[in-house]
Amino acid sequence: MTVWEMLAVIAAGFAAGGINAVVGSGTLVSFPVLLAVGLPPVPATISNSLGLVAGNLSGSIGYRRELRGQRGLLLRLLPASVLGALTGAFLLLTLPAAAFEAIVPALIGLAVVLVILQPRVQRRLPARPDDGTAPPVRGGRLAACFVGAYFTGTYGGYFAASQGVLQIGIFGMLLREPLQRLNAIKNVLTLAVNAVAAIAYVVVAPDRIDWQAAALLSVGSLTGAAVSSRYGRRLPAAVLRTAIVALGLVAIVVLVTG
Repeated sequence: MTVWEMLAVIAAGFAAGGINAVVGSGTLVSFPVLLAVGLPPVPATISNSLGLVAGNLSGSIGYRRELRGQRGLLLRLLPASVLGALTGAFLLLTLPAAAFEAIVPALIGLAVVLVILQPRVQRRLPARPDDGTAPPVRGGRLAACFVGAYFTGTYGGYFAASQGVLQIGIFGMLLREPLQRLNAIKNVLTLAVNAVAAIAYVVVAPDRIDWQAAALLSVGSLTGAAVSSRYGRRLPAAVLRTAIVALGLVAIVVLVTG
């Protein structure tokens, strides 16, 4: 890479880390930049996932206040996300890209609809206790959350773009939580998915990783997520919801026309 290309990758990592911490869909910024500097699609996908792990960690730490009372739920969902990430990484390394990417725009479109409908559906869910902790999630809703975590983990391990939009859309229909607390759940699960997928890539296909690109993305995403999580936590729910829907629609347009 030239110096300008290296700076472009760092800047893309900064933007992607910031977007992922608050909304999701940061891959829509970083992935095209990696392609533009000469990486083939599969190495770009793998290097992108590896490079954004630092930003996922930074974003999760930044939303630690919103994670209060959600430890039990996360401990139940993390195994599903891990299994999904391994499934997605396997699919990426064994299947042609067209086999999965053909349905990605439809999945993101569904997630956008779920985010829009979320307030109406949440009013029918059990109310949160006055002590601020999350209401217990049991039975069918817990099973649905587990399936949702596995599904989004598989998607994230294969092609990470708009993974966060899907997670917020699905969990928003199942959990009566404010968007910022849903976003905190999303950050932790995305961290797990990207980290596990990255480890799988390092072990199974290290020759497909562009280590320079991954390192540059890590520097940018770590800083971008730290800055974004500090200010993004203060966004009103309506603004955050609008941003999620807008980025989801942008993702659909980019994927369909790209």
